[in-house]
Amino acid sequence: MQTVFIVLLSIFTIMETFSQNITTDRMPVAAGRFYPADKETLKKDLSLLFESCKKSSDNWNVRAIISPHAGYQFSGKVAASAFSAIPKNAMYKNIFIIGSSHVMYFNGASVYNCGDYITPLGKVPVNKEIANKLILNNKVFSFPINAHIQEHSIENQLPFLQYYFKVIPTIVPVIIGTDDENTVKKIADALRPWFTPENLFIISSDFSHYPAYKDAVETDNLTANSIISGSTKTFLSTLSKNTSKQIPGLVTSMCGWTSGLTLLYLAEGNNELEMKLIDYSNSGDSPNAGKEEVVGYNAIVMIDKSKNEVPGQESENSFTFTEKDKKQLFAIAKSSIQSRLYDNNKFVIDEKSIPENLRKPMGAFVTLKINGALRGCIGRFISSEPLYSVVQESAISSAFEDPRFSPLTKNEYKNTDIEITVLGPLKKINNINEIVLGKHGIYIKKDNRAGTMLPQVAIENGWTVEEFLGFTSRDKAGLGWDGWKDAEIFIYEGVVLEDNQK
Repeated sequence: MQTVFIVLLSIFTIMETFSQNITTDRMPVAAGRFYPADKETLKKDLSLLFESCKKSSDNWNVRAIISPHAGYQFSGKVAASAFSAIPKNAMYKNIFIIGSSHVMYFNGASVYNCGDYITPLGKVPVNKEIANKLILNNKVFSFPINAHIQEHSIENQLPFLQYYFKVIPTIVPVIIGTDDENTVKKIADALRPWFTPENLFIISSDFSHYPAYKDAVETDNLTANSIISGSTKTFLSTLSKNTSKQIPGLVTSMCGWTSGLTLLYLAEGNNELEMKLIDYSNSGDSPNAGKEEVVGYNAIVMIDKSKNEVPGQESENSFTFTEKDKKQLFAIAKSSIQSRLYDNNKFVIDEKSIPENLRKPMGAFVTLKINGALRGCIGRFISSEPLYSVVQESAISSAFEDPRFSPLTKNEYKNTDIEITVLGPLKKINNINEIVLGKHGIYIKKDNRAGTMLPQVAIENGWTVEEFLGFTSRDKAGLGWDGWKDAEIFIYEGVVLEDNQK
């Protein structure tokens, strides 16, 4: 009988662990509590937070940030400061978001692997392949995903990520349930293979909880400085000293200290990594908030001093554009559409004013949207013509010659947003595992049929690689859902330019 009980217990344990493989998206629980549940209200709030937050003027190579996760009315501006330290043109392969559990204790970490995360702004895709590897290869990660269901520390970071990044990388959401330092070190060791410049780490944590305003400022400063030191020993010692002071009301110096410790373990011994404090406030700084029992918030960024380039910006086939370059390309696109629309003439470009960077022969697509809905998209992959000329022709074609739409009208133009995607060279692949969602566009070709989708389309729709291929094959190349399986597949990188002058 005892043997049967043990066998049944083992079966139930296995079922609990591997029930994570059932596809179930993690639905929002913090919406309406920590941040607005209404999509448009949330977007407006985020816009105001990013407009008013403290920004860094440096073009850092950011490897990690520490961002608060309290209600946006209290900590949102500091969180926006942390995200704003990341260059807008940075492209990461994955974003690891690490938080410490507020709702349950367990002796390890839980990574969500059975679906994607949902917020009012849409779906954030989870890299289930990495999540499954962490679970299968590390006992310290073999904890059920129910640790994520009511936990807000991961979710509260996502709307900032969705609003700030034009192309949203896949995420790896990790909840730490232990306060054992040795276990935290094992968690860091398991994550180490992915602690590389191509991935961003976000540590979700508030700082002091519930001391008076003045005590919070002092305590949070000490804790932040211990993190900036980069020393795990200094950090742990500072937490211990803060506790020993018996500061009235102080429950913790940092609610996500195990998550912060994980980052310090990951960076330990790398002298090229440097921490910088971006901003600080506490809940007592918020309008109509009291100065007693406050919560502290620090925005801290980890940069790589050894690299000058932004992640994803410099590679064998990459290309960059200055703000002046971008402004000139958008001026060409707008003027070309306006001249055709209002005067029925072709806009004449002053070629002498065109910088060398825009004279290179490159492919590009111009996308028109009205209230977020597609209104035209045409371009070229490969061109012997200079980029500025390709943008001009593509802008006119998108506005007036896209067969899916009628020609753009004057009334529509007033509400039209323009997006320019500059394309790198095509690369033929033999393995679809080479496709990185958000980084690569795909071009499928068989016989005289071909079709493409730009890099950002897969992320905007929350597709997997197979769905990206299926939709492109069926809807663009006319080969059917599985037509890509015996077709030629090419990938290319694209730089999406935003119109900052609109």
